[in-house]
Amino acid sequence: MKLRIGILGTRGIPNHYGGFEHISEYVSEGLVKKGHSVTVYNSHNHPYSAHNWNGVDIVHRYDPEYLIGTAGQFAYDFNCLADARKRNFDVVLLMGYTSSSVWGRLYPKDSAIITNMDGLEWKRSKYSKPVQRFLKYAEKLAVKHSQFYIADSRVIKGYLKDKYHIDSRYIPYGADLFSEQEREQFDKSEAQKEDYFLLMARMEPENNIESILEGFNNSTSRKNFKVLGDTGNRFGKYITHKFKNDERIQFKGSIFDNTAVRSLQNNSYLYFHGHSVGGTNPSLLEAMASEALIAAHDNPFNKSVLSSDAFYFNNAAEVRNLVENVQRHDIEKTMVKNNLHKIQYQFNWEKIIDEYEEFIMECHYARNLEKIVPGSR
Repeated sequence: MKLRIGILGTRGIPNHYGGFEHISEYVSEGLVKKGHSVTVYNSHNHPYSAHNWNGVDIVHRYDPEYLIGTAGQFAYDFNCLADARKRNFDVVLLMGYTSSSVWGRLYPKDSAIITNMDGLEWKRSKYSKPVQRFLKYAEKLAVKHSQFYIADSRVIKGYLKDKYHIDSRYIPYGADLFSEQEREQFDKSEAQKEDYFLLMARMEPENNIESILEGFNNSTSRKNFKVLGDTGNRFGKYITHKFKNDERIQFKGSIFDNTAVRSLQNNSYLYFHGHSVGGTNPSLLEAMASEALIAAHDNPFNKSVLSSDAFYFNNAAEVRNLVENVQRHDIEKTMVKNNLHKIQYQFNWEKIIDEYEEFIMECHYARNLEKIVPGSR
């Protein structure tokens, strides 16, 4: 059965920003290949200006964030929802709730509303206390105004069950295995085999970038440390200034060439993943798929994905210990092999797309039954 599906809540595809854009890119294209009609909403100033991408319809809506900052996200989501109400979608998939759930009363009435509940946004330390309180409220509104829910982490699924007594479908992100073609394409001048440490993240405090770099800065390592991520925000400027005198630390900026990123991950000596808030993180899965040896911040989100197949740290001292003492022997090879197995059988895109389609179909049928027999869900 061909469904009309609208995907809202991202800055748009192809991905030039982050996790929800990343998964929307894969899922939308995958659903089109399965015969569905899929529309993704893009910011009017997204770099991709065409109205179709790989069979996915693109609707551009005005996004004033570039003029008025964060408040512009609320206006953008309003503009997207106002348009979606006119298009008679069978299913509306909302990627996150931060700036859309306040418009919950405007969600299309005849569509099945599915919200991907993101990763405890209110715990992010970059937000002030008032903003954290608002995000808790926004989360509550998303639960109230949505009919169905996706959790991209088993930790989030458990939280939603305990906090709101709702059932959500666990569907994580996916990743592609590192190909032989990619293995041959890396820039040898940029990615000398295993001569550097690596991290890739948004420059935010909860990603533990300061602790990671402080641990490395205090170490005796002769290797370099490459940092991937836009350093233009306040925290990014603070980090670059703090470590400007350590010539081993190289801030490379954002890199959206996926092949280049995966080559850097594959050839790193140790890949540091400091994310401490959120669900299943796409950059972590990419590192696993790229056969990187991983050191991760010690928290339930990371452990639910990596289990015992990573080194863990809590502070700068533990990072320094890893930098100075990790040796790539058979145990490390086993970690990499086990993580590849997870990508192949748990986190591959074909499986993820199948799970999205199955859940979307279930939600559509349940919504139609609800219209016929109120209270049937």
